[in-house]
Formats: sequence, C-alpha cells, structure tokens
Amino acid sequence: MSPPASPSGLPGPPPLSVFIIAFNEADRIGATIEAVRGLTDDLVVVDSGSTDGTQTIAEKLGARVIHNSWPGYGPQKRFAETQCRHNWILNIDADEVVSPQLSAEIRALFAGGEPKADGYEINIAEVFPGEREPHPWGYTLAPVRLYRFDRGRYAESTVHDRVHFSGQPRIARLKGRIHHYSIRSLGDEIAKLNAYTEQQAEDLDKRGKTLGSWRILTEFPLNFLKAYIVRRHFVRGLYGIATATNYAYFRFLRLAKHMERRRLRKLRG
Repeated sequence: MSPPASPSGLPGPPPLSVFIIAFNEADRIGATIEAVRGLTDDLVVVDSGSTDGTQTIAEKLGARVIHNSWPGYGPQKRFAETQCRHNWILNIDADEVVSPQLSAEIRALFAGGEPKADGYEINIAEVFPGEREPHPWGYTLAPVRLYRFDRGRYAESTVHDRVHFSGQPRIARLKGRIHHYSIRSLGDEIAKLNAYTEQQAEDLDKRGKTLGSWRILTEFPLNFLKAYIVRRHFVRGLYGIATATNYAYFRFLRLAKHMERRRLRKLRG
C-alpha cells in the first residue's frame, strides 16, 4: 500500500522516523535536515547541549528537538531510537547529507508496502574540505542505517555505533549514498580525534582489554598505509597525505593513551 497523498497531491512521506544526534552543528545540520524533510513526518534531533544555536535551526526546519546529556555514541543513539514514533528508523549523523538518489530509493522501497529486509546497509562516502561531492574513487563504508526497531537496536558501546539485530536478520544494501562531511578542517579533525581517543582508551579499560605495547612501533606507519592506500586517500593528492597522516596519528594516539593508562595504574600499585 502506497503512502497517502499530501494536500499538494504528491505522495506523503513513508512510515519512517529519522533521528540525528547533534552537538554544536549549526554550520552543518541545516543541509542534513533539508535532505530528509520529505522522507518523514517524524524527524527527531537529540542534542547533547549545543551552545551555537543548533537546536533553534533544527526546530525551525521542523525537527522535534530533545535534550539528552552525552552518554557516549551507542547509548545516545539508543536513547534517540526510543523517541521515534515509527517502527522503521533511518539514522543519519549531523555531518551527513542524504543524496537525492538515496532519498528516491528509500521512497521506492516503501512504495509497495513493508520493505522485505529487516535492515539496509547504506554507502557512506566522505567529502573532504575543498570537495563539493565524494570523489568517484573515494572510500566508502556501508553500515546498516535503515532498520526495523523491533528487530535491531544500536549497541551499548560508547565508542562504536552499530546496529545489532536479534535472530537471523535479513540485510540488504541500497545503491544510493550518504555524503559524509566528516571534517571542517585538518585542525578540527585533530581536535575531534583527540577527544575520541580519550573515549576509546577508557572503553578499552572498561572492557578489560589490553593491547600489546610493542604496537607503538608499528601503529603509525601501518595505519598511514591503511588510510593512504586501502582507504584510498591517495585519490586526493597531497591533501590525501595530510588526511592519511591524521588518521595514522589518531590510531597511534589511541594506543599511546591506552599504554599510558596502564603505566599510571602500575605506578599507583
């Protein structure tokens, strides 16, 4: 059964909730919301205390804004899920923009009634400073972002945000892409990754996981190669060297902070 028509005669939005978690995203969240307004009648923004007017922008664009102090990535997304009215949920981050192709594909998915899969993987393509759209040969991730709430939930992890399903879920992949404007600048990326490595080191402690200290010698060079070659930062020329270096330093710093925590615990006895 197709969605009912709107007063304009155009098809109404599918029975789908969209949620976004945000913190100080006033410069980016407008484009994020504009790209999905036609996909939902239940747009939820969970804000963790922005001071730049993010909440006002989201409300003016029709979002239902809810405050929730930051508990970590997984718990924040689990909280956001519970605020959604529909069983089908699309999650996008505040620095991501759903492409017109993906929007049309999602509409078509619901046009014939209930989608057949329990969750749908969506290609997420990075857009770096100085680029208008993703590089055609750039690296993409494809996590589940569109899913049934009665079959899948975000994991509790404070540093990993992945949907976990019960039973044997049916997972399919959509062809359209989300454009990910992940960094505002190299400096912004360094600040963001520095904060993230603090959370990762703490998460390793909570899980009682120990990484070998010998890796301090290999973490940077191996992860530079991973970013530059495997994740194809090389397609961005000299700028790709800079972004690959940031990625490698982020992985190195995560390990260094983990090692330092163990060193300090040993000193305290």
